[in-house]
Amino acid sequence: MTDSPGRYLSLDLGGTKLLIGEVDSGGRVLRCKRYPSGSLLQREAVELLKSSLDDYIQTVGFPDGVPSAAGLGIIGRVDSERGRWIEIDPVRSEPFELGRILGERLGLPVRIDNDVKAATLAEMTWGEGKSSRNFIYINAGTGIASGIVSEGRLLRGAHFDAGETGHMKVGVNVGTHCVCGREDCVETISSGVGIDICARLLCGKYPSSPLSIPQTGRVDVREVVELSKAGDPLCTVLIENAARGLADLVLNLVRVSDPDVVVLGGGVASNDTVFAKVQGFLDGQSTMRLCSGGVVRSSLDPSLVGLLGAAALAIEAHKAAAASSSVQLSSSSIQSLYPDSVKQSVSSWT
Repeated sequence: MTDSPGRYLSLDLGGTKLLIGEVDSGGRVLRCKRYPSGSLLQREAVELLKSSLDDYIQTVGFPDGVPSAAGLGIIGRVDSERGRWIEIDPVRSEPFELGRILGERLGLPVRIDNDVKAATLAEMTWGEGKSSRNFIYINAGTGIASGIVSEGRLLRGAHFDAGETGHMKVGVNVGTHCVCGREDCVETISSGVGIDICARLLCGKYPSSPLSIPQTGRVDVREVVELSKAGDPLCTVLIENAARGLADLVLNLVRVSDPDVVVLGGGVASNDTVFAKVQGFLDGQSTMRLCSGGVVRSSLDPSLVGLLGAAALAIEAHKAAAASSSVQLSSSSIQSLYPDSVKQSVSSWT
């Protein structure tokens, strides 16, 4: 049996987890498995990808046949055309030819890209971007970054660093220090990491706040939201600042690319309370008058949008492979990695 048309192996590696799963051409996640990641060097991340892929294939497998292609969304700067993972950040910079490494290991066409750019492709394929050639996708989750689509093309930049909008200042002054060297970048105020930073910075002014601030790990944004709704002064300030920061970011970016619609995604921006407050700050702003579609929440599940983005990359890889007679889709190399007992369970691949 040959590869299974319309099914794609998807990998999403972020700052806290690695998700591996299978997605069909309609954007339906068929199955997936989660692996903890945490803060890693690039070499460690590559080894995590290899070992987790081995485990996924042995424990989950491909009951419907080998996928047509694979895609990977990953943090940091990525040269997608060359399959090169350049860096996580300026400190963790050890380039890897990750597309080639995964392609040789899997025996499948592979395409890799930055995780938020991949999520933007998911919006273009299955989300709000289907009806617009000019939109902005802002992902506010653990961090903040954006995908800017102009005339149907996702902007990447000369150094594959376009869309790092979390490092813009937005007029909300808290006194946070960003890893980029500036103060009060929106990521340090309006993301999951930012809300944690601000909570620790401001908690001394609100000693009676019941908010739990752990010694290790981050503040729970859901707890912050609930306490803000109950009137806790600290959490009210945290959510107001986060929402105002996101609203100001929207206003700034609308002036840059003149979109039809702005799509908010990620766990923070998708929260009902935060989204409503963002909308409130945007109401009546003349900057938004030409943005005919306004600001909407992504219709894609924020917990799975990374997998969908990887699937969108895999679809691109499959199309490129189909157009090239020199690319041969084979499951032989992937089977050779595993013992006979596993080969028997996936004998339908060949």
